[in-house]
Amino acid sequence: MAWRLVETADGGAAWNMALDEAVAAAVRRGAAPPTVRFYGWTSPSVSIGCFQRARDVDLAFCERESIAVVRRPTGGRAVFHGRELTYSVSAPRGALMPSSLLGTYRALSAAFLAAFKLLGLEPSAHTGRRPSAERSPLCFASPSYGEVTLRGKKVVGSAQRRWPDGFLQQGSLPREVDRARTARVFRLSGEEAPPAGLCEVVPDVTPEALKDALRLGFEEVLGQALLPAPPTEEELKRARALEREKYLSPGWTLRR
Repeated sequence: MAWRLVETADGGAAWNMALDEAVAAAVRRGAAPPTVRFYGWTSPSVSIGCFQRARDVDLAFCERESIAVVRRPTGGRAVFHGRELTYSVSAPRGALMPSSLLGTYRALSAAFLAAFKLLGLEPSAHTGRRPSAERSPLCFASPSYGEVTLRGKKVVGSAQRRWPDGFLQQGSLPREVDRARTARVFRLSGEEAPPAGLCEVVPDVTPEALKDALRLGFEEVLGQALLPAPPTEEELKRARALEREKYLSPGWTLRR
C-alpha cells in the first residue's frame, strides 16, 4: 500500500504528541495511509514514556527552566528534546512485515542503517536487549534491541505503542545535546555521561541531508516512494482535542 510522508513545522511538546496520536488513530482505521512523520520542537522539552514514573525527571528543575514535560503515547524511557530530528511511524496491522514488535523494530532499524550508509557512515544495530539491571530513566543511556549506534554511541532512540490493528513508533535523533541541562533533568551522577549528539559523531551533517537520507532509507526498506502530504483536517481537529484534553493535562502527564 502507498505510504505518506508528513513534514510539519516545529511544535510544542503537547501538540507533537497529540498529532502523532491523531495520525496513528486515522491510519489504524483506514482514514489515512501508513505514515512517516518528521518534526521538531519549538523549545526544549522532555517526553516521558507512557508507563514511566514522572518522578524519574526533576520536575521542579524543568518548571524553573521552562522546560515542558509531556507523557508520550509510546513506552520507553524519557528523552530531553532540543536540536534534533524527531520521527514517527504509524501503520496498520500488516503494512510492515513481519508485524511482531521485534519484527517492526528490526525493519525500521534497517531504514536507519540504510540512511546512515547513504551519508557515508558505518552504523551498527544493537542486537541484544537492554540489561534488566539498567535503571537509568534516560532513553539514550544505553541501546536496546534494534537501536542504531555510530562509533559505539547510540544516536537513535525509539519507543513503540501497539494496538490490535496497528502501531505507532516514535523516535529521536539528537543533533546537539545540552549536556549540562540533560544532567540536571535526569539527576545524572558524575559517572553517568549525558548522550552524544549526532553532530559530535558526524560534525558536517545538516538537517536537510539527514531528512533526505532518512526518506531514502525508508523508501528502500518499504520498497516504494513516500508521497508527501499534509495532515488531514480530520487529523488536525482530533489533534487539537487531544492536545487540550490529554497532553496539556497534569492528570495525564503526572498519572504515574
